[in-house]
Amino acid sequence: MTQEKLRDYMLTFADAEEYSPFDDTGPIYRHKSNGKWFGFFAELSGKPCVILKCEPLEADFLRQAYRGVTPGWHMNKQHWNTVELCSDVPPEEIEKMVQMSFRLTAPKVQGKRRG
Repeated sequence: MTQEKLRDYMLTFADAEEYSPFDDTGPIYRHKSNGKWFGFFAELSGKPCVILKCEPLEADFLRQAYRGVTPGWHMNKQHWNTVELCSDVPPEEIEKMVQMSFRLTAPKVQGKRRG
């Protein structure tokens, strides 16, 4: 999967926006409503990568299943994964990881108060 295709996919989510807070790095993908990041791109050892939030058990599973998934670069290693875009990770799996990251960082829904 190319970075351009993944960028386009990440921006299809309602409430998603591309944000560039730093001059020396690429954009960050976050929720408009709460500002929480759900992904960003980096080039590591000359390889294009995306860094995505993940549930800890799923993060471990994905790291064992694919050589192209490693602990999150510059992020909490338990909750974030780095995914090489030109690796053994199928595009469909990368899309699932983006969906999970988006869901995990989404604004919490407030329930009605009783009483």
